Amino acid sequence: MFIRHETIEKNVILMVVLTLITVSIGGLVQIIPLFTIESTIERVDGVRPYSPLEQMGRNIYVREGCYLCHSQQIRPFKDEVERYGPYSLAAESMYDRPFQWGSKRTGPDLARVGGRYSNDWHVAHLVSPRAVVPESVMPAYPFLAQRKLDYADIADHLKALRAVGTPYSDEMIANARADLVAQVNPDADPTALLKRYPRAVVGKFNGQSEAITELDALIAYLQMMGTLVRFGDLPPERLRQ
Repeated sequence: MFIRHETIEKNVILMVVLTLITVSIGGLVQIIPLFTIESTIERVDGVRPYSPLEQMGRNIYVREGCYLCHSQQIRPFKDEVERYGPYSLAAESMYDRPFQWGSKRTGPDLARVGGRYSNDWHVAHLVSPRAVVPESVMPAYPFLAQRKLDYADIADHLKALRAVGTPYSDEMIANARADLVAQVNPDADPTALLKRYPRAVVGKFNGQSEAITELDALIAYLQMMGTLVRFGDLPPERLRQ
């Protein structure tokens, strides 16, 4: 056996050929099974595409680089679960392009921030972080409260997302502008909106402006995070994925 191994080590071409064969076999064993399944992500009830307002808020979140200081991935460790809530499931990020898992936590993880604070708290925190969290090092974003949200092309935006796999229906795209306006109008009838986007949070998030602002969209996105999946209804085996 050692003589054969010595022969391989002394013959560079033979070693390269055998290495390529070994790597190819290992790669095929890993790759071929993936072609026999529809998705590597097990779907979970409740996960849906973002509503038009939430999607616009997510765009702002990405634009401002929030993931650089806040992660959106609760690891499956006891201390993480006790602090933030149930650990993240792959399905919760299936419509994120790009995902916002992050790699650093200057601030807390935001995967379960939805519903933990009021809209007014989020407004105060984003406009002047140290007014509500004195030790915060987060920069202030007061301009979001004054900048009107540009959503003229929201329908085209949803079409583009559908082209890369997000399952927006023709009905969702056709009603994109109406749904966006309805979500930020507490006096509107949200029935159709909630039928298309269950558990969407409806309300005027930024009370400082009558117009729909970027702050409205961002808070709508924050208030949705971690609220779509009812973890109490999931069987134990689904939580171990």
